[in-house]
Amino acid sequence: MQVTMQLFIVVAALTLIVQAGVLVLLFFQLRKTTESVNKMVGDLHSRVGPILTRTQIMLDETQPKISALVEDASHIVYLTRTQAQKFDRIATEASDRLRGQLVHIDRILTGTLEAVEDAGAQVRRSFWGPVHKASALVQGIKVGLDVLRSRRSAPPAAADTAVEQEDELFI
Repeated sequence: MQVTMQLFIVVAALTLIVQAGVLVLLFFQLRKTTESVNKMVGDLHSRVGPILTRTQIMLDETQPKISALVEDASHIVYLTRTQAQKFDRIATEASDRLRGQLVHIDRILTGTLEAVEDAGAQVRRSFWGPVHKASALVQGIKVGLDVLRSRRSAPPAAADTAVEQEDELFI
């Protein structure tokens, strides 16, 4: 048992030595990697630094211009909104006035058309009524004269013809 114990101690010592060697190698590799990363960061910083500086200078120079541009755009929007509201008021007022004028014109035209219609009806009653009566009277006189003429000059058969002529005139 003592041999196994000694063997175990030797194996444990060897593993500790191997682990220590691996740790030393890892240490050197990590140091080398750290130096490489530091070199790349320094190189990157030397390249990006001037770009960032130029960008900062450009932003410092353009910031007042951008602020003025935003302020002007805001003012333009305000003026545009004000003008649109004024135009809306004017357009609404004009359309209301136009609507009122159209209603007024409609009333005038309706009144005029009613007056013309009434005048036409009155003309029909006052002028065409007597004309129809006079025409009927003239027609009656004419028929009467035709009947009298036909009795004097025509035999009784001619009287039938006169009645037929009257019927034709009546139609």
